[in-house]
Amino acid sequence: MKIQFDQFYNELTTLVQSHIQIIEKLKSKAEMKLNQKTSAESWSALECIEHLNRYGNFYLPEIENRIKNSSYLSENTFKSGILGNYFTNLIKPKEKLNKMKSPKNMNPLGSKLDSFILDTFLKQLHQTLMLLEESKAVSLNKTKVSISIYKHLKLKLGDTFRFFIYHNERHLQQAIKATSEIIM
Repeated sequence: MKIQFDQFYNELTTLVQSHIQIIEKLKSKAEMKLNQKTSAESWSALECIEHLNRYGNFYLPEIENRIKNSSYLSENTFKSGILGNYFTNLIKPKEKLNKMKSPKNMNPLGSKLDSFILDTFLKQLHQTLMLLEESKAVSLNKTKVSISIYKHLKLKLGDTFRFFIYHNERHLQQAIKATSEIIM
């Protein structure tokens, strides 16, 4: 996948802004509704958001560090790497979602959660917007970011943003579904 930087930036920024709106709407829901589940093995809306918080706790500092320490200047286009594109397409929401097993440390199933985790995620979304803005000064192609499951494996900064933001999209859709009503 090859994309002009402006189009890349606009697409991801628009997604993050829509995520902020979803969280604002979820904040208006009763905590009981946010903790409801369709089965013992499924995640509640709050468990979905806690899962995203855990990923954000890894990726946001990692991305920030890589942007601050990058010596590569920005280009006009971003070309996704084979592995980065594969991971992004794997996680991107589809009509029929493929089930995926979360690593144990990222699985919030059974956690006691309150609606304050929505505020944490909201802060992470605003930080993501800030990092997208800061990324305009560095190469999305040459700046590399470690991934959470194997820190020695690095993806292009652009692929990391795509994976991270589409991962948020996937689980926000799951959170909406868990509240049993469309809030958009």
